[in-house]
Amino acid sequence: MMQKPPQDDFLLKETKPHLGGGKITGDKLSSTYDLVEQMQYLYVRVVKAKDLPGKDVTGSCDPYAEVKLGNYRGTTRHFEKKSNPEWNQVFAFSKERIQASMLEVTVKDKDLVKDDFIGRVLFDMHEIPKRVPPDSPLAPQWYRLEDRKGEKFKGELMLAVWMGTQADEAFPEAWHSDAATVGGSDSLSNIRSKVYLSPKLWYLRVNVIEAQDLVPSDKGRYPEVYVKAILGSQVLRTRVSPSRSINPMWNEDLMFVASEPFDEPLILRVEDRIAPGKDEVLGICAIPMHHVDRRLDHVPVNTRWHNLEKHVVLEGEKKKELKFASRIHMRICLEGGYHVLDESTHYSSDLRPTAKQLWKHSIGVLELGILSAQGLMPMKTKDGRGTTDAYCVAKYGQKWVRTRTIIDSFTPKWNEQYTWEVFDPCTVITIGVFDNCHLHEGENPGGPRDSRIGKVRIRLSTLESERVYTHSYPLLVLHHNGVKKMGEIHLAVRFTCSSLVNMMHMYSIPLLPKMHYIHPLTVSQLDNLRHQATLIVSSRLSRSEPPLRKEVVEYMLDVGSHMWSMRRSKANFFRIMNVFGGLIAIGKWFDQICNWKNPITTLLIHILFIILVLYPELILPTIFLYLFLIGLWYYRWRPRHPPHMDTRLSHAESANPDELDEEFDSFPSSRPPDIVRMRYDRLRSIAGKIQTVVGDLATQGERLQSLLSWRDPRATALFVLFCLIAAVVLYITPFQLVALLTGIYVLRHPRFRYKLPSVPLNFFRRLPARTDSML
Repeated sequence: MMQKPPQDDFLLKETKPHLGGGKITGDKLSSTYDLVEQMQYLYVRVVKAKDLPGKDVTGSCDPYAEVKLGNYRGTTRHFEKKSNPEWNQVFAFSKERIQASMLEVTVKDKDLVKDDFIGRVLFDMHEIPKRVPPDSPLAPQWYRLEDRKGEKFKGELMLAVWMGTQADEAFPEAWHSDAATVGGSDSLSNIRSKVYLSPKLWYLRVNVIEAQDLVPSDKGRYPEVYVKAILGSQVLRTRVSPSRSINPMWNEDLMFVASEPFDEPLILRVEDRIAPGKDEVLGICAIPMHHVDRRLDHVPVNTRWHNLEKHVVLEGEKKKELKFASRIHMRICLEGGYHVLDESTHYSSDLRPTAKQLWKHSIGVLELGILSAQGLMPMKTKDGRGTTDAYCVAKYGQKWVRTRTIIDSFTPKWNEQYTWEVFDPCTVITIGVFDNCHLHEGENPGGPRDSRIGKVRIRLSTLESERVYTHSYPLLVLHHNGVKKMGEIHLAVRFTCSSLVNMMHMYSIPLLPKMHYIHPLTVSQLDNLRHQATLIVSSRLSRSEPPLRKEVVEYMLDVGSHMWSMRRSKANFFRIMNVFGGLIAIGKWFDQICNWKNPITTLLIHILFIILVLYPELILPTIFLYLFLIGLWYYRWRPRHPPHMDTRLSHAESANPDELDEEFDSFPSSRPPDIVRMRYDRLRSIAGKIQTVVGDLATQGERLQSLLSWRDPRATALFVLFCLIAAVVLYITPFQLVALLTGIYVLRHPRFRYKLPSVPLNFFRRLPARTDSML
């Protein structure tokens, strides 16, 4: 099956923006906001006023300040009956849109019919000073108010006026002239930039061991007892105890996701299944989460007995029985040695354990400059025309950032820069672009959803240290009618390594914390826990102010990406075929050697074979030296650009409408009739697992390919250097000795084996695959 090449519009484009005001030294930049283009703003800080004259009949005034520059007008809040108001509000006007030569700051008295003029201060735009951080903030000054004729009178206004950039401390909280059409404080907060932190997540392990002295209502039957555990919205239960007595035993683990602060207790209910659909509560136990032990390693915590309380409903109220001796035996702990997975493991942005005591030192810094977007599509209709109010969200580790919303623009310019600490180079940063649908005060929070415009994923291990990458990434979204380019986003990325030795050492240690290997969780447990973790993260961030909405968080975390898709299955199949393509080519070449298609090549292979048979010690050095030379040869064609969403790899362009209809179908299916729906859902569930396995196989093969591709320059450099050293060492060491030691090591006693993966396996698992480029 021939695949057509991707369209040029879907490809990555390298750019050369004027970053940091042109302060460039080699590949490194040297100003505060050095990964973005400087944007000039006129800042006006209205601090306070004093001795304002009264305008009402009562001799008082309700003052507010109005800042006017050309057609742009911003106002402060007003105070009732106060002649010495304090506002301390900042206004920012984009220099690109300034056409007026005078800045006017007017103090007015708010009235029901028409606001009265109190006084004003005028500034000539050519005389306004410039200020660039890290200069100290400009000190406000008192200015005497003037009337419309320019004559000074009673009343003064404290102001600070200066020209600055988006690096100014006042920028995030300022009123912006670009958002002059947005009204209301709530709506203004929805368009400002913001930094969020994910809640701190823990795995909670509840080991239910046994219960004693249960009192079932029907003492003439064998009870069928199980334990139901509840934490917030999470409900798990054990199997029915096989002992079927009043002293049942389970010894079963239940795993939950808990988030700080621990507001909700863990509730355990011991229930007896009397009949299908009918259960009797034998006892309830509530355990506050702040009383639960925390463990950092695999050493078990102490078990504890907890009293069970039985509730009897009398006249609509719950009343505790005084004499009740039932108990439950459990081992409960918060697992600090695991990393709580809330993202797909293929493009995780954080791999550290929950407990901060187990964190390693950072190995570098990631800097992201979100410059602009071009060619965005209209996302909604306003006043009879298409419009887009775009903002960006970037997620790496526990830190989420959200840029300000640029109102009504298909070519928004953000020029905002953010920084993250990096603890592992084999991680991925995700940048998404969305359309803000909450610009009007009083909108129903459950009404419109912020529309997705597209997203970009960048794997840090594919970036060279200290280099600034400036590219325009296509924003691709899959719809029911096929893949669609929604525009392009312009980014500048730099990964700075603080310790090359520490970073190279990271390639030899396990990808996840050691508890994942000493006490591994099952695949079904990890799927369920990841689902619960994403629910907690999206719920917590959606309650922030301004909220990072649920649909945004779920899109960034790839919720639902594990569902069955014919398109993804085809893409994974062809990824496997591409991996095996090299082996097939070798097989065909060897077949040609055997059939003497090229007699000279066949004779050379015979001579090489005879030499290696006579001198077997040359076999391994020759192979490693050959790999070393191939790695050096491929260095000339190493990838110069970060990976991006690949529509051809994802089979997004070749998917037919029926496949896309199936991919966007709900789960359970909405297709009639009932029997077809049942079979259809079952098929999709099974096929989803097969799809995951096929994708994992493709990932392993692509990691083998990336050993010499220089996609991860540090990993390839390590491997090439290892090949050279191995070639020399194996040349010096007798082959028989190497074979003997290898055999002894492979057949070593289990006592000399470790549960943690070996260094070569850790190195292999950190190699990049093409999963980052999958749409």
